Amino acid sequence: MKEQIISAGKVSGIVALLALASCTSVQTPQTQDTQAATEQKQAETNVLLQEWSGPYQGVPAFDKMNLADLKPAMEKAMALNLAEIEAIANNTQPATFENTIEEMERAGEELNRVFTYYGIWGSNMSTPEFREIQKELAPKISEFSSKISQNEKLFQRIKTVYENSQKNPLPADQQRVVELIYKNFAMEGADLSPEKKQRYAAINKELSSLYTAFGNNILADEEKYVVYFTKDQLSGLPESFVKAAAKAAADRGKPGQYAVTNTRSSMDQFLTYSDERGLREQVWKNYYSRGDNNDANDNKQNIVNILKLRKERVGLMGYDNYAEWRLQDRMAKTPEAAMELMMAVWPAATARAREEVADMQKLANATSKTKITIEPWDYRYYAEKVRKDKYDLDSDEVKNYLELGNLTQAMFFTAGELFNFNFKPVPEGTVPVFHEDVKVWEVTDKTTGEHIGLWYLDPFARQGKRSGAWATTYRAHTTFDGKKNVLSSNNSNFVKPAPGEPVLVSWDDATTFFHEFGHALHFLASNVKYPTLNSGVRDYTEFQSQLLERWLSTDKVINQFLKHYKTGEPMPKELVAKIEKAATFNQGFETTEFLASALMDMHFHLADPNNMDPDKFEKETLAKLGMPKEIVMRHRSPHFGHVFSGEGYATAYYGYMWADVLTSDASEAFTEAPGGFYDKDVAAKLVKYLFAPRNSMDPAEAYRMFRGRDAKIDALMRDRGFPVPNGQGKK
Repeated sequence: MKEQIISAGKVSGIVALLALASCTSVQTPQTQDTQAATEQKQAETNVLLQEWSGPYQGVPAFDKMNLADLKPAMEKAMALNLAEIEAIANNTQPATFENTIEEMERAGEELNRVFTYYGIWGSNMSTPEFREIQKELAPKISEFSSKISQNEKLFQRIKTVYENSQKNPLPADQQRVVELIYKNFAMEGADLSPEKKQRYAAINKELSSLYTAFGNNILADEEKYVVYFTKDQLSGLPESFVKAAAKAAADRGKPGQYAVTNTRSSMDQFLTYSDERGLREQVWKNYYSRGDNNDANDNKQNIVNILKLRKERVGLMGYDNYAEWRLQDRMAKTPEAAMELMMAVWPAATARAREEVADMQKLANATSKTKITIEPWDYRYYAEKVRKDKYDLDSDEVKNYLELGNLTQAMFFTAGELFNFNFKPVPEGTVPVFHEDVKVWEVTDKTTGEHIGLWYLDPFARQGKRSGAWATTYRAHTTFDGKKNVLSSNNSNFVKPAPGEPVLVSWDDATTFFHEFGHALHFLASNVKYPTLNSGVRDYTEFQSQLLERWLSTDKVINQFLKHYKTGEPMPKELVAKIEKAATFNQGFETTEFLASALMDMHFHLADPNNMDPDKFEKETLAKLGMPKEIVMRHRSPHFGHVFSGEGYATAYYGYMWADVLTSDASEAFTEAPGGFYDKDVAAKLVKYLFAPRNSMDPAEAYRMFRGRDAKIDALMRDRGFPVPNGQGKK
């Protein structure tokens, strides 16, 4: 949901109007007034609806969240927003940018506040009670959305402003807002016949329930499957993981044992280090069978139903398939272009993966007490051993220099060097948080001291929190109704350590930490006037965050912040050299597991979903592509939440690769500059063209303004150690 801003006092009189509109029986003016007064009182006392108060232009009242308030708050906020939309649609004055587009941008403040809390319950603090409310609200939210996107009078006013702007162009930012809003309404079926609109809305309503079910099924399997083990099964595991696993078991009522939870951070570490092959297999199967256990949480039929409904919905607008419809407003434009990029990289990735498997098998043959053939649950374990053998690089040794607090300071340093931002901890108790683990920092301009916003960090995995890492905003920067500060957040799932122990993470997790911080910086650097311009283009918005990953391995970060958690000594040059030498190690695995998911996403949406068996389709499609049997998709279909618990990444998961092409090319702009990754001129262009504009200009044009040309795939291939199409070697 995009951030929208509304000026104070804009909703006066709406409550009474809604009371009249929602009547189901004949009422006297007196009873109408009583109902209006009651609803007004409820709106005033429901914390989730209330205007944010306190410091920093007001902050969410996370400490006062009450699940009992959620449903009435959401229903009230949707009603208020619909009343605002009706007022815009029924304006008797000719449609203008000011009385139509700006009023739409201004509407929905209460709803955005409620969605902020809704998002916290959904992602950070889910409970069985919330999931029941979510099931009930999902179709209602879909119906609400359809009432706006299918409002004929509203669309005609938008269309009028759009057509007038084509004849008499508006200022650039207004022109961009009009075009984005008009095209979004058109893509959502605003031009359909009344009958088709009705079916379109019904499909969306049904999909909303399926998305909710799909996501909740994944979460249920993550909570349900835990592998417990004993002291005699600790061989190979790092001390930090052992302590965290002991705490995880104790928290689940099994003191004296150890637990591997069904999340990526826990699974990944266990599969990398544990000498217990049988346990590795069990942990691997638990993780990769989420949503695929033929029980109440199975997602296979949900996949089929989702694909059928998506295909039917876009068919109403004349599209052959969902991918064709979805990609028209993305950088790729067509599924063919997206597939062309992926298949340009796929052969090199799988070829490298087979080389990696051969290296692992050779090592297993030489070291294993029993004859084994490399299986998927062996990949991380033997890859780590090959890494040590080939590069003398021990991932556990590297972790000793990757302490969470130091990494956080490293990110702040990077933000200071590139964006001139300063991060200062907010004293506990000043800003409400939804969990004791959440910490908050104020962000200011280093030179002027100007306040920019707040940054919230929720770092640890826990019951009810969805897996993975993500960034979000509670309030976005805009200026058209007065300058608004940014409330941004990052969310991770690091394994919480035993009391007093440090949080040591892997190089991959540290990279992800920087990645998600890149999204936060994209929010904080925004310099747009209108809320709609904070929206993103999916295969472009990952670019900025992927680019920020590169600063983790710069000398200034390594020498200042990658310090041994015990001695405080910086990472030795010998270890840095080993990391650099092994930079392309395991790229076969990493690229193949990602591309397999991205390719399957596209193939699912290009295929006929009738009579589809998702497991069989996944297996057969990957076999045709030549998927190495030792690797599995990063996100197998039954738990591919990016694609099936919503539409943000549907036929767009390839976007990470598209963004990686931009990332590799853009990073070479820094390496070619006199100041390297800290070159002030390139950094200024980075902020000016790639971060601050958000979606106020066409992404391809913005990149050309930064780089002076379009991006080329060559840099990506060099980065991954793959053969470059034009034959150039690694720089």
